[in-house]
Amino acid sequence: MSDKTFQFSSITPTSFALEAHLAPYAAHSAESRGRSFEEKPPAARTEFQRDRDRIVHSTAFRRLEYKTQVFVNHEGDLFRTRLTHSLEVAQIARSVARNLRVNEDLVEAISLAHDLGHTPFGHAGQDALNECMRDHGGFEHNLQSLVVVDELEEHYGAFDGLNLCFETREGILKHCSHENALKLGALGERFLNRKQPSIEAQIANVADEIAYNNHDVDDGLRSGLITLDQLADVALWHTHYEAARGEYPKIEGRRLIHETIRRIINTLIVDLIESTSENLARLNPQSVDDVRDAPALVTHSETVAAQATELKRFLYKNLYRHYQVMRMANKAARVVSGLFKAFNDDPRLLPPAYQARGPIAEEFANDPRGSENASGSTQARLIAHYIAGMTDRYALKEYGRLFVIDDN
Repeated sequence: MSDKTFQFSSITPTSFALEAHLAPYAAHSAESRGRSFEEKPPAARTEFQRDRDRIVHSTAFRRLEYKTQVFVNHEGDLFRTRLTHSLEVAQIARSVARNLRVNEDLVEAISLAHDLGHTPFGHAGQDALNECMRDHGGFEHNLQSLVVVDELEEHYGAFDGLNLCFETREGILKHCSHENALKLGALGERFLNRKQPSIEAQIANVADEIAYNNHDVDDGLRSGLITLDQLADVALWHTHYEAARGEYPKIEGRRLIHETIRRIINTLIVDLIESTSENLARLNPQSVDDVRDAPALVTHSETVAAQATELKRFLYKNLYRHYQVMRMANKAARVVSGLFKAFNDDPRLLPPAYQARGPIAEEFANDPRGSENASGSTQARLIAHYIAGMTDRYALKEYGRLFVIDDN
């Protein structure tokens, strides 16, 4: 992850035409802090559109189809995946960005890339891999998303990764530990100096929460792990559920649930736009740097923020901590931990492509004693990259290949 960037030298006709309507506090392609590797400007799109396109065509983006949020991929065809979640985040974020006259293309790029580094099996997989990596720098899925776009993608002859703009990379890095922020140069400065990212990154961040809270309600009801009776005590749900029943007395079942969730999402989006507009009017930022120096600008009103928090707490207690979810999370953690231990004990079990990415293959070829003499942290990080890139079903199959003797 290089800290050196090449800035863009001029405003292209395309970027001027497509971004002329943007507010002064928005991110403009021509004013980007640039890319790590210098490239010719795009002919028929802006720099942020190029970033979005590269993300959509990446291998890691395609894998999101088979990585899940709460439910493991094989548990049902209708539950959300990281891919459907990312698309929902992008749709919500673009709606907000359009109303605030900020850069929709940058918002979309960040939204589509924010989960590229997530492990299989959702947060259970992430927690398990972080525990495995405890003595080797830990594992942060936001930082892993940055590693994916900076290093691991292999699509271009001139550089590793996707060579995205600074602003897109900044938005992908939603959280970062102090230790890792120190290593990231300019990209880590805002975490050290307690500054904000661009308004586009802030929008993508809140859109992420809106999307996963509401689709987890939908998936939780579909699975039967939470019930309408339980949700009746949650103000945000109750208000819109009763409003939907009042306007359409005859609807029921899935149609009523969808109508309620649709209304909740709309309320959250409209409130976010109105509250953020008030923040912008009060603080009057005139540049991206003003946004970075200001408090968080993209916020809900106090009332709606409290209601959204209540919904989040309900989901944590009743869905994420449900015994059936916990059982699957326990299985997922065992799979991730088992894979890590097997590969760490003998990296020769790794696919050849991953052995060839570092010094591990040569060390093990020359030293039959294995990991005792290998570069421990380098080896562990290589294994973490491999496991984090797995889909749910690939991780399960890989676990079976390593530990299950099949007579067929």
